[in-house]
Amino acid sequence: MTNFLKQTFASLIGSLLGLTIFSGVSTLGLLLLLIAVASSQNAGPKVKDKSVLVFDLSMKITDSEPNSSQLLQKTLSGVDENSITLRQVVETLDKAGRDQRIVGIYLDGTNANSAVGYASLKEIRQALEKFRKTGKKIIAYSTDWSEREYYLSSVANQIVVNPMGAMEMNGLSSQPMFLAGAFEKYGVGVQIVRVGKFKGAVEPLILNKLSPENRQQTQKLLDDVWGEWRTSVGKSRNIQPQKLQVIANSQAILEATEAKSNGLVDTIAYQDQVFTDLQKLTGNNKKDKTFTKISLGDYAEVPGKSLDSDNKIAIVYAEGEIVNGSGDSGEVGGDRYAKIFSKIRQNDQVKAVVLRINSPGGSATAAEIMQREIKLTRQVKPVIVSMGDMAASGGYWIASDSNRIFAQPNTITGSIGVFGVLFNGQKLGNNNGITWDSVKTSKFADQQTISRPKSPQELAVYQRSVDRIYNLFLQKVSQGRKLPTAKVAEIAQGRVWSGTAAKQIGLVDEIGGLNVAIEYAAKQAKLGADWELQEYPQMSTFSERLFGKKLEETKAKLGIETTQTKNPNPLINELGKFQQEINVLEKMNDPQGIYTRLPINFKIE
Repeated sequence: MTNFLKQTFASLIGSLLGLTIFSGVSTLGLLLLLIAVASSQNAGPKVKDKSVLVFDLSMKITDSEPNSSQLLQKTLSGVDENSITLRQVVETLDKAGRDQRIVGIYLDGTNANSAVGYASLKEIRQALEKFRKTGKKIIAYSTDWSEREYYLSSVANQIVVNPMGAMEMNGLSSQPMFLAGAFEKYGVGVQIVRVGKFKGAVEPLILNKLSPENRQQTQKLLDDVWGEWRTSVGKSRNIQPQKLQVIANSQAILEATEAKSNGLVDTIAYQDQVFTDLQKLTGNNKKDKTFTKISLGDYAEVPGKSLDSDNKIAIVYAEGEIVNGSGDSGEVGGDRYAKIFSKIRQNDQVKAVVLRINSPGGSATAAEIMQREIKLTRQVKPVIVSMGDMAASGGYWIASDSNRIFAQPNTITGSIGVFGVLFNGQKLGNNNGITWDSVKTSKFADQQTISRPKSPQELAVYQRSVDRIYNLFLQKVSQGRKLPTAKVAEIAQGRVWSGTAAKQIGLVDEIGGLNVAIEYAAKQAKLGADWELQEYPQMSTFSERLFGKKLEETKAKLGIETTQTKNPNPLINELGKFQQEINVLEKMNDPQGIYTRLPINFKIE
């Protein structure tokens, strides 16, 4: 009987393996065939004379390129996210400014639903301002302008709103979701150990509203970001920031005529009327019924300046949650990124490193593993930090020991604090007829259990660990930033700061974007103009060829539509936010259960 079971099991596994391989080969073959067809029919993007660059504001903009597993997942799921990296956007806009064939930019806000942070938008906004200074026109159109898209589009020569459209002008808010009541209802126990009176990351797990300290820091951060918004928009539209505040306090939502009378838009028109104006700009006659154009994504593929240098500046994109181990796609795995820095350190062609951080933090252990390799790298070549939308807590930990830190005014940073979360399911189990018992050889042998709350003595053990790591955090910031420990302790406490405030208190050196940080790195390495960029983590050429641009072109040729839009139902969107909170909890995998992270569900809306 035993042999029979073994043979049957082996046969079953073999059959399943064969089917899997056959299915995989068939799918791979089909994809290769489709890509070959697309490649044979399209030699690459062509730019016609007097073209308008179309910038779809619904594009997903990230810091780093998607890796092969993300591309495969997107391909097999049928979800087509029109995505591009921030650096590609900035470089493409700069290239368009120098290209005589490009006569203008059309900012299309008709389906805009951007989740891009304000620091990234600031960088794109600066690139659009540079483009406009060349004398070329920027025209922006939308049916409904939100503050996020309008912040970007306010640099345009002409802003247009649909006659049935409106403009949101009600300021910024943050609405954290609190889970404490749900945990209590279902019998999930939560105990917290932490340092820092502003460490609001744990509040959604134990409170039902913001603490006074967390409310204070959130208000200050929102005021800073909103102040920068009013200043930048006001300068572009020649409107006093105080007037924008009055509009936000009194009107909130402006109809098209009100938006125009307040100087927020220039024209009220339908999209076809905007297209007619663009026809005139590109020289098309009325019979064409369109204007000469090329999308931002396609134009990004047009070759720019050709560089071939033995001197490399490495850009390392640390984007996502900091987790222990290698991490999955969209995560900053401590071990994986430590290996990247070790590899860069030993590469003689790499003369300087720019660490681009867009992370809320996470595992303290993973942050320390990375920070050690960053410190070793800095001993042999310059390491410059560029902060994106957020570089806080664990994100600041890995930034602290660098040659120089750059941030945008609306970057979210700081949050120098530590916490641990201890769950238990005693009540949940008991309510469903489940009980536990324990046999042990020493007092603390079962302290990792989830069957009961931790005793005061056990909590003291965890608190000692949290205190130790917090003091280590303070020392690293003190040494890296050359600040007295007492000063760091004063500005730490888990408090979150804007980039502007962080510069004032010494946590940031300069206000500037990624390109500014890259130029500084080149100067530090004394490279002149003889250098080129090398991006990490690297994606294989095969993966790019198989799942990248060519596949999108193939789907377009076959008429495959896979566009995603935001669900207009606010309840569904709120449930989606709840799912995001659960996903964050799932990623908390520090071996000691100790974290340096932003408030779990901090978002600016």
